[in-house]
Amino acid sequence: MKISVDGQELFELTETQKKVICNDIPTEIIDEDLKRRLHYILDHKYKQCMKRLKDSWMEKLEENGITSIPLNDDAFANLVFAQPNYKNRSKRNLEEERALNGNQ
Repeated sequence: MKISVDGQELFELTETQKKVICNDIPTEIIDEDLKRRLHYILDHKYKQCMKRLKDSWMEKLEENGITSIPLNDDAFANLVFAQPNYKNRSKRNLEEERALNGNQ
């Protein structure tokens, strides 16, 4: 079983590895079970990140003068991303590194 994202192979379970997993999971449902598990992991990560985004941005949006907050998660995220003071993790890390090095 090969696992790919956007056409790039990430990893492959060998037949032996699948057989080992089938020691615990019925062979008849192994493919569906593994797909379900991958979906759960990514969906869980998304939900946790969305919760943190909302927690950290509700007050900032108010400070930015936003008076209407969308209930839809995608609309909320796009509203946050459109804010001039929004910085993704990479940008925040870079700024923190520069601050630590005294290169503001």
